[in-house]
Amino acid sequence: MSHTGRARNAFRPLAHEQRPRRTDRAVKTTPLSGYVGYALRRAQGVIFADFNHTLAQLNLRSGQFAVLLMIDQNPGTSQSSVSAALGIQKANFVATIADLEKRGLVRRRKSDTDGRTYSLGLTARGRSVLQHAAELQSLHEARVTAQIGNEGRLLLLGLLDRLSALQSAETFK
Repeated sequence: MSHTGRARNAFRPLAHEQRPRRTDRAVKTTPLSGYVGYALRRAQGVIFADFNHTLAQLNLRSGQFAVLLMIDQNPGTSQSSVSAALGIQKANFVATIADLEKRGLVRRRKSDTDGRTYSLGLTARGRSVLQHAAELQSLHEARVTAQIGNEGRLLLLGLLDRLSALQSAETFK
């Protein structure tokens, strides 16, 4: 057997060590289901799928909704401030703003104080789309709250805030 053949088989159990094959279709997820990161990722997938489905009628994605909301709450703010606040890489954020601008939802202007930056604002159409999206977001939030209750929602938000405050893997050392 070649060296590569041995490496390829190094992690395969010997025939007498093989576990019996499962005949049912269910896949065991333990110990994954006990990991915080895995549980967060699964929940995020469900929540995002519902929210994106909710916003689809406006041809809007959850990240675009967040950008519109931030611009609405901070008119005239810079692109870099919004991208940093939302944790979106600048290259991705520029594409998002360009798309929203092309759709007539956002206006981008050179800053009066710093020619290197752009200030952002919503157009009248952008405010209208955001208002409708916010109504849809409320329906989405109500569906989520119906699953975990208002007390559970508040507890979850508090716990997520605590996790979000962790800056990096250095925090865990």
